[in-house]
Amino acid sequence: MILIIDRYLAFRVFIGLCIATAILLPLFGFLDLLEQLDDVGQGTYRVNDAFLYTALMMPRRFSQLAPFIALLGTVIALGGLAKNLELTALQIGGVSPIRVSMAPLVVGFVLLIFIAILEQFVAPQLQQKAILNKAAARDHSVQLGKNLGIWTRNERNILRIGEMITTKKAENVEILHFDKNGFLLTYTHARYADINDKNLWELREVISKTFNESKENIESISKSSIQWKSFVNPSDISTLTKSPESLSPFDLLQHVSYLKNTGQEADAYELALWRKAGGAFTTIAMLLLSIPFVFGSSRTGFANKLVFAVMAGISVYLLDQIIANIGLLLHFPPPLTALFPGISLILVANIWLRKIP
Repeated sequence: MILIIDRYLAFRVFIGLCIATAILLPLFGFLDLLEQLDDVGQGTYRVNDAFLYTALMMPRRFSQLAPFIALLGTVIALGGLAKNLELTALQIGGVSPIRVSMAPLVVGFVLLIFIAILEQFVAPQLQQKAILNKAAARDHSVQLGKNLGIWTRNERNILRIGEMITTKKAENVEILHFDKNGFLLTYTHARYADINDKNLWELREVISKTFNESKENIESISKSSIQWKSFVNPSDISTLTKSPESLSPFDLLQHVSYLKNTGQEADAYELALWRKAGGAFTTIAMLLLSIPFVFGSSRTGFANKLVFAVMAGISVYLLDQIIANIGLLLHFPPPLTALFPGISLILVANIWLRKIP
């Protein structure tokens, strides 16, 4: 009997999540489209490009809206059951609110698996394609840092790439090599660089300057080409200029490891990585919080409960953004910053659930 009830509740919650998705995703997609239409006319960026950009961003938007969808969808599902007195019948039959919450949690875990697949294999690739398509139409190169340069370093070297012509060819390359005390030993400038798979770069039209400690004698050498063993992988070059939010969890993990190994600041990328895990906790918290919304005062109508759920979802979203920005600004540990909102909400929901008669 309990198994039949769980299946029924899970099915209703699934339908509620579908309804919430059908409401929220087109709404936010329309807002994204309006934002993109403001850029129409720049370069060759046209209305059809704006629609394509918005469509490619939909998987990312769904992942971002998942906690909100979880809250609103579960309130819709269980609120409908409460309106038809089905929840009252379950309570009379001895099914507690905590037991009722098991069905939304099962559906929630399935939702999290789906989001994990999106985050790893679908959303990052489509988001980066959308950014590149828009950049090409507007004659900008966001991914490869055109006109801005790509900077990176390790313990002894600083590398600057003026522009990536292709994924295997760079232009205007500068390399500064330091000793262990931070004294500049050599400066190398290459007009072009061919990047091989084994991180062996062929520098062309090279000017190399060697400094001594007194800086009185500077030896300058010009060569048509030299080979240089790079400390950065070709895949990391493009990653350096991608926003952390556009990377998959695996890419973020690799890039955080690279930044730490080369002594660079990794907080923004590490926070983005942990926020993906934090989003899972927040989604579970939203599912649990929906139960008290539905089992609350019977004098609160279904429409009012939906309004309260929407307000709670917006508040949680804003609070999460504020905490993330404050944590990044004050250099709080990224795991603490990312996981604190979701875990705190789960604890609040658990206490609230236990107080429901």
